[in-house]
Amino acid sequence: MDRYLIIKTRDELLRIRIGQILYFEADRNYTKLLLSNGIQFTFAINIGKIEELLEKQVIGSNEILIRVGKSHILNKNHILQINLPKQKLLLLAESGKPIELNISKDPLRVLKETLEQDMDKMIES
Repeated sequence: MDRYLIIKTRDELLRIRIGQILYFEADRNYTKLLLSNGIQFTFAINIGKIEELLEKQVIGSNEILIRVGKSHILNKNHILQINLPKQKLLLLAESGKPIELNISKDPLRVLKETLEQDMDKMIES
């Protein structure tokens, strides 16, 4: 069963399938959303509010979507590569073309460790 996130603003309503989300990116009081098919939206909502919406609307969203630092919420299922020395993260879009994000080293290291722990749990079970 598909799970959806509904984002409402004064003038808009957007219904997004969780699996289509590549990432959210903060830009002051705005948040940019990029979907796996390349469609992009910008909301006059800060990323903290987006995180609250995810927690309220999508049970288990933290299993798929993860906050990385102050500026990003990523879909773990689309992560292709983490490169700590270059501070780069590659996400794989539907087109097969990777999307590159620059993320500071500490949040990237935490993400890498989290994914490694998830992998270890999957191997154990």
